[in-house]
Amino acid sequence: MPDLLILASANAMSPLVYLTLVLTLGVIAQWLAWRFKMPSILLLLAFGFGLGHWTGVRIDDYLAAGEGHSSPLLSAVGLFVAIILFEGGLTLKFRELRVSGLPVLRLCTVAVLLSFGLTTVFMWKALGYDLRLSALVGAILTVTGPTVIAPLLRHVNPTRKIASIIKWEGIVVDPIGAILAVLVFKAALASDADAAWTVAGIAIAKVLAVGVVGGFALGKIIEVLLRRHWIPDYLQPVFLLAVVAAAFTLSNCIEKEAGLVTVTVLGIALANQRSVSVRHILEFKENLRTLIISSLFIVLSGRLTLDDLSGVLVNGTILLAFIILVARPLSVYGSLMFSDRTSGAERTFLAFLAPRGIVAAAVASIFALEFETAAVTGQHFGDQAEVIAQQATELSALIFLIIIGTVAIYGLGAAPLARRLGLSSRNPTGILFAGADPWARLAAKALQDDGHQVMLLDTNYANISAAKLLGLEAHRANILSEFAEEELDFNGLGSLVAGTPNDEVNSLATQRFIHQFGRAGVWQIAPADLDSHEHTSAASDVRSQICFTGAPGHPALQDLAAGDSVVKKTQITEVFTFENFVETYRESSWIILFLSSSGRGLRPAPADLETVPAGTTLYYLIDAEPLPVETPGSPTE
Repeated sequence: MPDLLILASANAMSPLVYLTLVLTLGVIAQWLAWRFKMPSILLLLAFGFGLGHWTGVRIDDYLAAGEGHSSPLLSAVGLFVAIILFEGGLTLKFRELRVSGLPVLRLCTVAVLLSFGLTTVFMWKALGYDLRLSALVGAILTVTGPTVIAPLLRHVNPTRKIASIIKWEGIVVDPIGAILAVLVFKAALASDADAAWTVAGIAIAKVLAVGVVGGFALGKIIEVLLRRHWIPDYLQPVFLLAVVAAAFTLSNCIEKEAGLVTVTVLGIALANQRSVSVRHILEFKENLRTLIISSLFIVLSGRLTLDDLSGVLVNGTILLAFIILVARPLSVYGSLMFSDRTSGAERTFLAFLAPRGIVAAAVASIFALEFETAAVTGQHFGDQAEVIAQQATELSALIFLIIIGTVAIYGLGAAPLARRLGLSSRNPTGILFAGADPWARLAAKALQDDGHQVMLLDTNYANISAAKLLGLEAHRANILSEFAEEELDFNGLGSLVAGTPNDEVNSLATQRFIHQFGRAGVWQIAPADLDSHEHTSAASDVRSQICFTGAPGHPALQDLAAGDSVVKKTQITEVFTFENFVETYRESSWIILFLSSSGRGLRPAPADLETVPAGTTLYYLIDAEPLPVETPGSPTE
């Protein structure tokens, strides 16, 4: 066993050590990306290339294809992509299409065809590649994909509408691009044009029958199994994982690349049924997706060498520039030209966001080998066989160079572009109030007047009307409703303050919105049973952070807001310290609600707040009647 933990020789590494490095580097890259607000894909690519370059070890060293079988790596990549697309399908709700349906349809049809045609002609005429190989590259490069879109959306944090369009396009266009590549390949091997159209028609019919019909049918079967509780809760995530693998494999046996369509449609079918909840399954798949994306990018980028990239550097750079500056913008503007569902800013952002991901790499690797084999055997392509075989060997490196380039450029440029177009916030620290009682309206109004973004939700019509009269963004909605979670635009908001009169609703709301704001961003006012006996108080794991100094409950906040109380702000400085603030207002009733500083932005004040550093602004609810006691310093208000 000890030899598993060490290098087997000077030039070989234990598979266990290699896998450990892949997982560890993946987690480190994700953490660094979160900590320094960088696109995680860039770090994953850099770590993967560094691992392969500096150690000289690649995943291929441990895998070998048997005679007559495809590479185990390509098979594993295909299966992992299927899992990611299924998870992506679980996030696609038809209700989102009420606003974004037409743009999504055009991007997945007209834009795909425009991109395919433009890229094909450019590679054929400008770069001198064979027309059939150019068409294959054009088909492959129509895909974007959730492997790169999901991390970028998390990094950019755009408005809900544009995020919905990008998410739908990225997930739906993946199987479309893969199927288009299959059609191009089959047409390239056909004897004449009539045969090519026949082959393409048969392939499309198979994909529709196997992928679309099969995916929805399988979704209904799983819905019945879950509704009748024939699958225990603890087995449901892994059961669906096995179903996805089986559906992907069987579909591909019937028609190549139909498996991606099947699993995507399966995910969409389960996401839009109303019989059973799949939230717990989605949470499991999201964690799995993070692990898979991290590992795949490190493993695949680690396979590249400097020689691989240098051989296609010139053509790859020219093609990259054409795709980013010409093909994608023309495809988006051409498809959305007469659409009134998207603004000019949204079309511009879509025109300059189309990173390529793992699906492009996997499909390119498969068909590069297929083209090369067909050319070498001499059964196809005639006099061009030798040229096509040589060009096919460059295909994988060429596509990966495009992946690296698009990820780097879009990864670094997407967030600044979104902010410039008004589609994203640099540091979202606005506050979402669950409850619009008088104290919440006072706090929200003070924050908004000081330039902070706020939103209030309440089911009480009078509270919402009063909030709107103050010029606040307020919605009559239950914080626990699907409308609140899935249709409201939380762009610019960074924290939830659950402050309804119902302690259980507050706890449930914070748990439900952990996915949106993270555990550090969900807060609730103190429940009535906070200090009760453990037999009568709610368990600590269903509560979130308690906000506001002194841990006031709803009655205390209401009582303080019922009189002539106001929300003021004070800047803590080196001269006027927090201790001076406490001494100044010792005769008053006050509650510190929020803190704001240049480094951390706006956030709720924790219940156990004892001191704050200089440079912090306090927002506090205070009785307006008593006068402050004189102190050596003076507050800045």
